[in-house]
Amino acid sequence: MEVIIITGLSGSGKTNALDWFEDQGYYCIDNMPPALIKNFTELIDLKKVPITKVAIGADIRGGEFFDTLITVMDDLRKIDIIDSKVLFTEASVETLIRRYNETRRKHPLTGGAATRDIIEKEINLLSQVRKKADYVIDTSNMKVSEFKGEMSRIFLSEDGNNKFTINILSFGYKYGIPLETDMVFDMRFIPNPFYIKSLKDLTGNNKKVADYVFKHKVTKDFASGLEKMMDTVIPGYIKEGKYHLNIAFGCTGGHHRSVSMANYAAGVFEEKGCRVTLKHRDL
Repeated sequence: MEVIIITGLSGSGKTNALDWFEDQGYYCIDNMPPALIKNFTELIDLKKVPITKVAIGADIRGGEFFDTLITVMDDLRKIDIIDSKVLFTEASVETLIRRYNETRRKHPLTGGAATRDIIEKEINLLSQVRKKADYVIDTSNMKVSEFKGEMSRIFLSEDGNNKFTINILSFGYKYGIPLETDMVFDMRFIPNPFYIKSLKDLTGNNKKVADYVFKHKVTKDFASGLEKMMDTVIPGYIKEGKYHLNIAFGCTGGHHRSVSMANYAAGVFEEKGCRVTLKHRDL
C-alpha cells in the first residue's frame, strides 16, 4: 500500500496537493489526526478493502493531535507492506501573508490574522517535521498549474534518479542563518564583488558577477570539492531512504557570492539527474 502524508505550512498549497492526488486515483482524507493514520491502514488491510493508494492531509489544524505526526511517520516507514512518503509544502512568509490577506481567511494556529510572528511560530513548530519529509516544495513563486506539474514530476516519474531532490538556498548572514537546512556553506572566503564599483549594484544572477566570483582559484577549488563530496553524499542519502537534501550558501548580504554559487550548484546537480529547487532568500 502506498501512503502519502501531506503536511506543511498553512496557506502553502496542501489543499491543492490533496486535490492532485485525488485526481490520480488516491483515496484522500484531509485533516486526519496523525494517531489514527496507522489504525486506518491496519483497518484497510484487515477488511481487505481494495485501496492501494492513500493520501492523507495532516497539519497544524489538528492542534494537540498533530504532535504525534513524527512518531507516526517513523512507524509507517518500519512497516514492510507500506510504502510511505511525506510531502511538505511551504512558502515564504511574505507570500503567505499576501495569500491570507487576499482570501481574508484566519490562520488556524490562532484563529486570527496571519501575521509574521504567527507564521514564523508555525515554521518553528514544523521544523522537525520538515527535516523528516521526503519531498519539500516551495510554492512561493508557483502558479497552481506549475505546482501540479511539480507534483507530476515527483510522483509520476518512472526515473528513480529524478525523485531525489536538492533544495538550494542562498542567503545573507546579516539577515540570519536559515534554520531548515541540512548543510550550510559560508562563501565569505571568496573576494567580494560588492567592492567592485561596476558590480556592486548587480547580483549573482548577472553573468559579470558570476564570472568575477568564479575567476578566482579558491572558488574553483571549492566548487570542485563540493561536487566530489556530493558524489558521495547523494548516493548515501538515497541508500538510507532519504529523498531530499537542503543546502544553503551564505555570504554577507546574500546578493553576490552566495547567489553565484547557488546558481552554479543548481546547474551541476541538474546535470547529475537530480531534481533541484533554487531560492535566493535575500534578493
